[in-house]
Amino acid sequence: MNKCILILTILMFFLSPATAEVTEDSLVNSVLKDADIKKPYVHKEYNYESTKTIPLRIAIKDRIKSEKDLYEGQTVEFIVQKSIFVNDRIKIRRGDILSARVSTVITSGMNGIPASVIFDSFEIKNAPDKIKPGQITDTLEIFGQDRTYFVFPLKWALTFLPPTGSLTNFIMGGHVRLNTKKILTLYYHPEWL
Repeated sequence: MNKCILILTILMFFLSPATAEVTEDSLVNSVLKDADIKKPYVHKEYNYESTKTIPLRIAIKDRIKSEKDLYEGQTVEFIVQKSIFVNDRIKIRRGDILSARVSTVITSGMNGIPASVIFDSFEIKNAPDKIKPGQITDTLEIFGQDRTYFVFPLKWALTFLPPTGSLTNFIMGGHVRLNTKKILTLYYHPEWL
């Protein structure tokens, strides 16, 4: 009888949540110990008096789809489509590479709600002059096809037949598909510090 109690006590010790937390914490610490974690840029010194903005036209370098091979934290590259001049000096050249991070991927939802992808941490590589991260638009959000415009009227049209109106809940929104020909617009603020 005492051996059974001893075995059960040992099993309870190893299966207790406190032991699981210790092993999970040690696993997380061992993985993050060698990880290179970059602190995000915080733009604290805006010049709110200046409203001067210059449109920055970009296109994605490689085609992306939100339903495949896109994850949060991934770095994607955009190509600048038109040069930007400030005071007759070139600031950003056509063809420069603009890297960004995928900060959020939101999957498509029921009732036709579209998927969306949010890009942030824009950084220009090989710019003639140093462009500070706060001088370019902070985030860019791309949406998939919004199907709510026909789902909700259809839902209300079918409401008089009780089970049929709720069947429209299963119509999903569109995925984000971004090809290399789609031109996107960010804004460059030359007078911001």
